[in-house]
Amino acid sequence: IGEEDALNDGEINGNWTPQEKALHEARLKAKAKRRQRKSSRNSTSESLSETGELAGGDPHSPKGKVGANDRKSRTGKGRGLPKKGGAGGKGVWGAAGMVYEDEEPDARDPNYDESSQGDTVYATVMPEVDEKELEKTVNPIVREYFEHGDTKEVQMLLKELNLGSHKYEFSSLAVSLALEGKASHRELTSRLLSDLSGKLLSQSDLARAFDKMLKELPDLILDTPEAPQMLGQFIARAIADHILPMSFLDCYKGKVDCDHARVALDRAAVLLRMKREILRLDNVWGVGGGQRPVKHLIKEMNLLLKEYLTSGDVLEAEHCLRDLEVPHFHHELVYEAVVMVLESKGDAASHAIIKLLQTFWKIGLITVDQMNRGFQRVYDELPEISLDVPHAHSMIENFVDLCHQESVITKQLRDACPSRSVCPPPYLPNKL
Repeated sequence: IGEEDALNDGEINGNWTPQEKALHEARLKAKAKRRQRKSSRNSTSESLSETGELAGGDPHSPKGKVGANDRKSRTGKGRGLPKKGGAGGKGVWGAAGMVYEDEEPDARDPNYDESSQGDTVYATVMPEVDEKELEKTVNPIVREYFEHGDTKEVQMLLKELNLGSHKYEFSSLAVSLALEGKASHRELTSRLLSDLSGKLLSQSDLARAFDKMLKELPDLILDTPEAPQMLGQFIARAIADHILPMSFLDCYKGKVDCDHARVALDRAAVLLRMKREILRLDNVWGVGGGQRPVKHLIKEMNLLLKEYLTSGDVLEAEHCLRDLEVPHFHHELVYEAVVMVLESKGDAASHAIIKLLQTFWKIGLITVDQMNRGFQRVYDELPEISLDVPHAHSMIENFVDLCHQESVITKQLRDACPSRSVCPPPYLPNKL
């Protein structure tokens, strides 16, 4: 107290220094704050002024103001209940037992779309295949089909693609690949178009595809000189299979300027006139490899050998044998050729057959395994052949020696030829 009196006396006398004056003001403010905190703890109610400030508080102090949205109790005595009844915390979906009902769309919602109201249907949408990517997508499917021949698998793969407006181009691409391939590939392509017709391809799609190919013939003959004739056969087969309308050819009468297209259409018309009473031109592509019956293949090889013995044209015989596309069945050609030699008269047939087998051996068309199997079959059936050809043993020995001299067969195969001494004589019934 004595110190405060001394300070007051100094103030009265006007002897305060600036430092003493600032210290005195700070002490007064601290003393006022202590009184304010003490009074707020002892009071049971909080008196608010019209401006929202605590009574007796410092308006310049941040703690002296009460925010309008501040929910903290200033009395220090809350009710102790959870906010929003326990339904408003972080990660809380609502109060226990609360059931949410479907809310009607609010037209004032910024995301409200009148056209999308109602039942929502979700579907997988495949983008349409681009024209530039169409060939890269379709070609592997067709080439793989040439290997397995399953039209249902092709149909399943095409359903997964959205060809859109380019759907007709699948037919033209498949036919273009078949033109560059084998006869069996063309037969498979005709079957594929027939199976897809009415399911994935319509008559208008196929007509549009063939019309496009007729216009592209000048470019197709650069890689496939026989493209006009082959395309004509495709058109004839399609009309015979009822996947193209009969009026397809009539639409081009007198309207074709391209010579190649005219050749294709004429080829189709000729085939249809020849096969008018046949429902399907099954043989338009010749023999389709191993898909043909064995009896049919044997008949074709017999016909091949007879035509060769008549004409002597080795190249034509080679072409016909390759078109059969049955390299695993070439032993049948060797067997039939040897039997023809045994059944023939004179040496002309023998020398012609040796020349044919020698050529096929040198170019690798007939392998050593197929050659051995063909001759071995003759050896095994020689007793039965001797019933019709009594001199079969001596003839086969002479023929085998000539083949060995011309390097058609190996020494082991020549030595395996049965001689008359080891072969049992043919059975002859006793005469009564």
